[in-house]
Amino acid sequence: MSTSNESVFLNKTVTVSPLVLLSVVDHYNRVAKDSKKRVVGVILGDNTSDVIKVTNSYAIPFEEDEKNPSVWFLDHNFIESMGEMFKKINAKEKLIGWYHSGPKLRASDLKINDVFRKYTTNPLLLIVDVQPRVVGIPTDAYYAVDDIKNDGSAAERTFVHVPSLIEAEEAEEIGVEHLLTDIRDQAAGNLSLRVTQSYQSLLGLHQKLREIANYLDKVYSKKLPINHTILGKLQNVFNLLPNLTNPTNHANPISDSTSNSQSPSESSNPLATAFTIKTNDELMMVYLSTLVRAIIAYHDLIENKLENKQLNEKNSKNDLDSDKPEAAASTSTEELGDGASKE
Repeated sequence: MSTSNESVFLNKTVTVSPLVLLSVVDHYNRVAKDSKKRVVGVILGDNTSDVIKVTNSYAIPFEEDEKNPSVWFLDHNFIESMGEMFKKINAKEKLIGWYHSGPKLRASDLKINDVFRKYTTNPLLLIVDVQPRVVGIPTDAYYAVDDIKNDGSAAERTFVHVPSLIEAEEAEEIGVEHLLTDIRDQAAGNLSLRVTQSYQSLLGLHQKLREIANYLDKVYSKKLPINHTILGKLQNVFNLLPNLTNPTNHANPISDSTSNSQSPSESSNPLATAFTIKTNDELMMVYLSTLVRAIIAYHDLIENKLENKQLNEKNSKNDLDSDKPEAAASTSTEELGDGASKE
């Protein structure tokens, strides 16, 4: 692969606005919902720096043959007319690429990308997964570069992946939070929402770690070639991880036996000690909270039983009081009947 082109794009990062995600999902629901079709549109933003900002988008007419992916139609006139209209609204937002609803790369993406080179030098391809089945960011960004063969054959165009993330301004964050209030459960508290968000984040982290493990396993078994750029980034990640293990000195066995005889708080490094103390404090709070909750539940249960007992006693007393007048009335009626018979 062309090292110069790839190194240029590897230093770039794509930030996608939530407004773009909402527009793509709305485009998909209007045009291709409950079908295997994909939707295509134009993305607007700023690509003058290493941080490429995708701030807006609009849909364009697109048709594709499901049996033959090489047959597709794209309306050039619509792109140009909509581009002129958006320039009148916000001249800072320029055409920087295009999007489609993927969820993966297609065979015709390179040809469609060549069409957008008419409007911008290096068009950005943004794939938005409108129906995400896994936890994580639903966007993938790509740039087309020249793939130079080592055997001297003709170079070919291929896509190189660029990291992407979701970033919103303050006004967009307020709007997104307002929309989420209609989606989330109103009965759920802040604690349950925070736990749910943390759980989803951990699921996403676990998924990424599994992908890394699968990639390293395939590289080790020589099913994939070694990519020094990826291995360098993984090494940087491992270097940033804190060392929570106890340092051992193999050169002096006497010091090893001495260190093993020490308490865990003395033999461990300060970072591990801080983690342990913090974890113990949080677990103590959870334990005390559970005890208080259980005691309150037992108290409510006892109060409920006492109230039910008092209510039953009151009902039985009322039944006895109501039975006494009926008995007296029946007795007086019998006495009157006996008197009338004697006369």
